[in-house]
Amino acid sequence: MISFKQLHHGEQPLLLGNVWNVESARVYQKLGYKALATSSSAVALSLGYEDGEQMSFEEYFYIIKRIKASVSIPLSVDLESGYGSENDTVVSNILKLLEIGVSGINIEDTYVIEGERKLTDKNIFYERLKDIFIKLGENRDKVFINVRTDPFLLNMENALKETLQRIKLFEELKADGVFVPGVTSETDIRTITASTDLPVNVMSLPDLPEFDTLGESGVKRITSGAFMYRHLYKALEKTGQKITNEKSFSTLFV
Repeated sequence: MISFKQLHHGEQPLLLGNVWNVESARVYQKLGYKALATSSSAVALSLGYEDGEQMSFEEYFYIIKRIKASVSIPLSVDLESGYGSENDTVVSNILKLLEIGVSGINIEDTYVIEGERKLTDKNIFYERLKDIFIKLGENRDKVFINVRTDPFLLNMENALKETLQRIKLFEELKADGVFVPGVTSETDIRTITASTDLPVNVMSLPDLPEFDTLGESGVKRITSGAFMYRHLYKALEKTGQKITNEKSFSTLFV
């Protein structure tokens, strides 16, 4: 059986189904997706929270546990910045995820304060990750750690330069992959993938190139974030409005 890590080194990019509950996970598995990843944003929205660790880890963990118990394909978890201000808490959270069979995590170099996302100083983030990796000990090799870096997502003026500098630090720590949400330029994507041996993950946005182009550009992992969740609930709103306007449920059975 191909491991979750090996799925990131295939000829074609690994397309992950981003999920927020059991039913969404089962749909992606039925469609033949090889692996899943939670969207913390979608899970939070489904529970009535905003993104940015507004829900508790305990609430999130319950959803993760139900999803993992309901599918047979690998599941990665968007851990945001770790769900804990102390490194020991983050390590404890990762170990809990490993206990239920989670295959990977995302951990990011930004944090949200009063609704505003801010970038952590690269050296501070490096030391934090280093300590987390050390404290995981022998468990480090049991989880695929995909490190997310957000200069493009934050529309920084020097986003490419800052991203490349941060990726070098992730390489030193022997991260398993790097996630660069917000990047859409094919030129920037090619520059990033050419700069590292780490599998590069990009996220859906309106201007993101099609999958074949991404593969040719060296991308190894593609995710949709919370955009599928948002798309489906926009469709729900339209359908609900149509039912109200037509005073009939017939549209549900077309």
